Amino acid sequence: MSCHLATQVDCSKDDCPESYCPLLVSGRRFNNLTSVYLARHTPTGMQVAVRITDLENCSEEHLKALQNEVVLSHFFQHPNVMTLWTVFTAGSWLWVISPFMAYGSARHLLKTYFPEGMSEALIGNILFGAIRGLNYMHQNGYIHRNIKASHILISGDGLVSLSGLNNLYSLVNNGQKSKVVYDFPQFSTSVLPWLSPELLRQDLSGYNMKSDIYSVGITACELANGHVPFQDMPRTQMLLQKLKGPTYCPWDINTFPHGESRMKNSRSGVDSGIGESMTRTMTSERLQLPFSKTFSPAFHNLVELCLQQDPEKR
Repeated sequence: MSCHLATQVDCSKDDCPESYCPLLVSGRRFNNLTSVYLARHTPTGMQVAVRITDLENCSEEHLKALQNEVVLSHFFQHPNVMTLWTVFTAGSWLWVISPFMAYGSARHLLKTYFPEGMSEALIGNILFGAIRGLNYMHQNGYIHRNIKASHILISGDGLVSLSGLNNLYSLVNNGQKSKVVYDFPQFSTSVLPWLSPELLRQDLSGYNMKSDIYSVGITACELANGHVPFQDMPRTQMLLQKLKGPTYCPWDINTFPHGESRMKNSRSGVDSGIGESMTRTMTSERLQLPFSKTFSPAFHNLVELCLQQDPEKR
């Protein structure tokens, strides 16, 4: 592929040519090993995204994740799964060429246009595409383990693609399909709010594809509320909250009285005190936002089913 982007561009600097300015493809800046640029494909004039990573300074874990992403991107063939057009190396740099997603990520849309959360119709369109891609992965025996709004990308014509393939895990090994997984990679702490309680628990029960369904529920709340659930909690409190409840929910004009009632119950000693802490956190967050939205009972029910503590009930 021929692109108007020269290999001698120093991607470790912020003073790159204006036409190759860093691009927020996934709704966040990449780390200091990776830069993302906008380029133009010479024969067609098509815009593409170019991701360049310094392999020389990558950790073994990072290299393994990159290899996993590159291999799987060629294996998956689905319109709702992000594909890589070509991958090559130049010296110690890994170049990854992929379609340019004009609207960036769902998280980028939230921060830029919908800080108080999206409408149910828009959430439905975004999740429909993401879930189609996720279902395709599950049918091929893979657990995504990284579902969140920043990994849902949207093209200029509205096509939704699921990205974040670097932490996928295959249930099929040596021709046999495992029922549960015990693998726990070195996740960034920023991913923890979306992970299921059974994945975080790391016990003998393990986890399976249903852990992704929990992440879909958290992502639905993220899109609805404009706020990442559990994000401001200490990690230990987050884990206890996920294990014991109450579950998170979309915020609208109908949920505040429900939360207020729940706080009264918690103060009367019905729960262990964790629910009270969670309710206070959610209540304080709600008071700072104008709740003029109303979500349908079907949407609330979808989120509730996704966030069931028992994976088999999701």
